[in-house]
Amino acid sequence: MLDLQRLRALHAVSVHGTVGAAATALGYTSSAVSQQIAKLERETRTVLLEREGRGVRLTDEAHQLVRAARELIAIVERAETELEERRGVPSGRLTVAAFASAARGLMPPVLADLARRHPALDTRLTEVDPHLSVDLVAKGAVDLVVAHDWDIAPLPAPANVEQTVIGDDLCDLLVPQDHRFAGRTGVRRDELAGERWICQPPGRVCHEWLVRTLRAAGQEPEIVHMADENPTLVALVAAGLGIALIPRLGRGPLPAGVVEVPLDPMPVRRLYALWRTGAARRPAIAETVRTLVAHWPDVSAHGPR
Repeated sequence: MLDLQRLRALHAVSVHGTVGAAATALGYTSSAVSQQIAKLERETRTVLLEREGRGVRLTDEAHQLVRAARELIAIVERAETELEERRGVPSGRLTVAAFASAARGLMPPVLADLARRHPALDTRLTEVDPHLSVDLVAKGAVDLVVAHDWDIAPLPAPANVEQTVIGDDLCDLLVPQDHRFAGRTGVRRDELAGERWICQPPGRVCHEWLVRTLRAAGQEPEIVHMADENPTLVALVAAGLGIALIPRLGRGPLPAGVVEVPLDPMPVRRLYALWRTGAARRPAIAETVRTLVAHWPDVSAHGPR
């Protein structure tokens, strides 16, 4: 008989792409995941993973098992949901994926609140890029996702995924203290021509927003520095190396030498909670979503100004 935990390990490798990433998502070590899959190979007398460069590739037999694992995981999830629903109390393990600034600025008070009020609930957080996280929840790799979108890039939600709005995160223009925009009460988008920009790399939503928005205004942005993390972007602005557009959530206090200026109109990104259709019957998900929405006004009100 096939072991469900070993099938979960193989399914996680299929979803996340590597043994290491699967281990992180499952809360195990890489060696533990490798051992689970090795045991599954012995049980099925089949090679499931083949080395490919520095990573692994699933064999055709592995993909067949992954399809079966996905169905079994869904059956188990429905059973757990029904039991938890009958008890009416949030309980069990709940895996949450959130993008970086939400993991830093929103999730800590939410997780602490849930732990205090619902000791039977074991919530586990993983930091994931928003466009990757939607696929993870759709495939059953995580239970709940906190993601965001911009007006130019609406969040894609598969047919089997539901969502609710958590709130709107405002974005400010950050400039060095001796910049021509410092001290202004607002800056129009058509005034941004000729500026040196600091932003996230291509493929990130913030990068795409900047490029598309400035091009729509007839400008080609000169991007001189790129970094993944907002604190790095802020540090580069503080050094006088350019200007940046950075959301308020999780940004923290600005260092000396950096001034925030409202951009007119002000860019906004919208935060969502997403879960698989039908899973909202589970008290753990319904309560976590309510807690996210309830904490948003306080988190956004105490953000940097």
